[in-house]
Amino acid sequence: MMNKDLYRAQFAQLEPRLVGARLPWLQRTRAVAFERFAELGFPTLRDEDWKYTSVASLDKRAFKFVPESSNGVSADQVGELALAASHLLVFINGRHAPGLSRLGRLPRGAEVGSLAAAIADRPDRFEAVFTRDAEALVNGFTALNAAFWADGATIDLAAGCSIDEPIHLLFITTDADLAVHPRNIIRAGAGSQAEIIEHYVGANDAAYLTNAVTHIQADAGAAITHAKLQQESLRGHHIADIRVEQGPDSRFTSQSFALGGLLSRNDIATRLDAPGCEATLIGLYMASGRQHMDHHTRIDHLRPRGTSREFYKGVLDGASRAVFNGKVIVHPDAQRTDAQQSNRNLLLSDNAEVDTKPQLEIYADDVKCSHGATVGQLDAEQIYYLRSRGMDDAAARALLTFAFAEDVATRVSCVPLRSRLEQLLRGRLPEQVKELL
Repeated sequence: MMNKDLYRAQFAQLEPRLVGARLPWLQRTRAVAFERFAELGFPTLRDEDWKYTSVASLDKRAFKFVPESSNGVSADQVGELALAASHLLVFINGRHAPGLSRLGRLPRGAEVGSLAAAIADRPDRFEAVFTRDAEALVNGFTALNAAFWADGATIDLAAGCSIDEPIHLLFITTDADLAVHPRNIIRAGAGSQAEIIEHYVGANDAAYLTNAVTHIQADAGAAITHAKLQQESLRGHHIADIRVEQGPDSRFTSQSFALGGLLSRNDIATRLDAPGCEATLIGLYMASGRQHMDHHTRIDHLRPRGTSREFYKGVLDGASRAVFNGKVIVHPDAQRTDAQQSNRNLLLSDNAEVDTKPQLEIYADDVKCSHGATVGQLDAEQIYYLRSRGMDDAAARALLTFAFAEDVATRVSCVPLRSRLEQLLRGRLPEQVKELL
């Protein structure tokens, strides 16, 4: 059972020191969120959406909510992680690090920075968002985030504002047994455009918890690309909830890449709540050893002429396990919906396992929808062909696995991120194969 007394003591100690402690509306939302967490606790295998992902190990850890050490992250370390030609916001152990961040010249109408600083400067801008979120907490993790968040990023784009370079949000955790709760709020005004990359890294081989929540609002005609690169410590736990609200003729693209973490879970949901919306969700998860990776996606088609495309791939080795649950719901008013969903999985080991469940619910009659999933191993004929051309068995398998995974990376529109992903994928290859590429 979850040690609720421990969390309650932590909340009583920290709440007066958290951002907005003197704002009555924020005090209320934090208190409501904590009581919701105390009511729900962490999800269990009895919860349908968590039946394949156990978080019982988190109950056994007494996480601390304030880092005990200095961050210990150097500018050189950040430089190695930063993407080229991008605006960079760095967060160490859940707190903004201005000295390690760099923001280039932003166009008029763009505000990018720390959420804690933005609330301290103009608190009333965020009251409606936090109040609404506090009334719709879906599980214990989102409730915990709403109660304990200390910082995160805020990106606010005025109507017609376009940012050419990507915005790189780099979250680095350094301390063992630390729980961090980043909170990101992104608002894209009518006709605005931006590419945003959330990047999570563990600086040390430490066990910790990252529990992140990102809220995105895309107004009429806005085009937002949101990428997620998860490279947590192989002993770290990563839980994330991404919620999107789309206005008329808006375009939202989600790109999720899970490579690290002992246990990771990404919930991504978008509501196409106006005519003419488009949503594209792509993802790649690569697990080995005893890693566990879970992706739950949900696309709600609520109005006519919506289009959605979803394409996820997984590569599993060792005794790893993955979960994919993709739900597309076409509501009664969503006539002329066009939705396609695909999940493909490659098992490299007899001990690897994937639970895939694409779901399609249709309550309208003028639609074009499809969904499917595959689970398989490398093609023996393809391996034989490569071996007949001089490759050994290991190199042939590595090259075919690389081609399977790279298919997702090549779909990334952001050039710096695509280059980084290809670098990471090539890094897994033996030298014999690298020389051929």
